[in-house]
Amino acid sequence: MTVSPRRNRPRRDEHANLDAERVRQGVPAVQQWRDGDWQVRGISGGASVKTYRCPGCDQEIRPGVAHVVAWPADGRGDLTDRRHWHSGCWRARDRRGPAVQRGRGAPRYG
Repeated sequence: MTVSPRRNRPRRDEHANLDAERVRQGVPAVQQWRDGDWQVRGISGGASVKTYRCPGCDQEIRPGVAHVVAWPADGRGDLTDRRHWHSGCWRARDRRGPAVQRGRGAPRYG
């Protein structure tokens, strides 16, 4: 009895249409919260290369840590309105207020 080997590798043409930038940065989605609609994009650990400060817990998000980026979805904001959040802090933002403990002159990290 002869057994044919299984093909474990995906065919190249199946993934040819993926946009490398969308794969790297994630796909934005609109989420509705009490304070309005927000564009939210998940950032994978591999795509996270800078240090940011989470507005939910006031702790650093180090390079290589998966997290989310959120900005107002109403179209009135710009790139300066984007904030990087720990995923858990973003999900818990309705249950707790911001924990900003740094002074006004401290760096914001993005």
